[in-house]
Amino acid sequence: MIGALLLSTLVAGALSCGLPTYAPHLPRVVGGEDASPNSWPWQVSLQYSSSGEWRHTCGGSLVDPSWVLTAAHCISSSRTYRVVLGRQSLSTDEPGSLAVAVSKFVIHSDWNSDQLSNGNDIALLKLASTVTLTDKIQLGCLPPAGSILPNNFVCYVTGWGRLQTNGALPDILQQGELLVVDYATCSQPSWWGSTVKTNMICAGGDGVISSCNGDSGGPLNCQAADGQWEVHGVVSFGSSLGCNYYRKPSVFTRVSNYNDWINSVIANN
Repeated sequence: MIGALLLSTLVAGALSCGLPTYAPHLPRVVGGEDASPNSWPWQVSLQYSSSGEWRHTCGGSLVDPSWVLTAAHCISSSRTYRVVLGRQSLSTDEPGSLAVAVSKFVIHSDWNSDQLSNGNDIALLKLASTVTLTDKIQLGCLPPAGSILPNNFVCYVTGWGRLQTNGALPDILQQGELLVVDYATCSQPSWWGSTVKTNMICAGGDGVISSCNGDSGGPLNCQAADGQWEVHGVVSFGSSLGCNYYRKPSVFTRVSNYNDWINSVIANN
């Protein structure tokens, strides 16, 4: 009976993810735009303590009431972190938003900060207290294990990263439409070449819209046929030539390659 109860709870949880109470407004806008308030309710701001202040460093996605998915390169063992949830403006203590301490982080064992192009740029953050889901704080869905998005599939990157190369950091959560670039294209020499691996997703590369510094760890949101939004990617890296460089699309850790790892970390910690 306990097993049956656990199973029913997990199924119910899976069905409740990826369906924001406040639907995102999704026109195609050059360079990205302000997101509608609370329309990406699994988006978090990962912040670290510095000289008595909390500073945004990366994004992340709430994938379980106690766990946030982010990028391994966002994490330093020397820093103290917290996660801010349910927020549109980073400078405003908005009603319904929360700030929760990070009690533990688990970085993928095959991540190597000196070999970014090997991939495995993925980490999970355990929250010090379990979050109660609301209309402003909800779970992002994991995609089906092993799923590969087709070329030109429409997705959205979200975050508080810089608006352009060396540009300002926005106060309001941004969203930008990115088209998936399949591996066969992205691995061509005139694109990313051998830097890109099959455990990654490329999206963008039009020279206009991309992720940028401060978006790392945040989600690539892609809508399934049933209307649910799935976190298909974790922002990993972009070109040293600039954030919006032509044929250098944003590169994401492909979440569907890590379902077993994610589920194992959550179950065993």
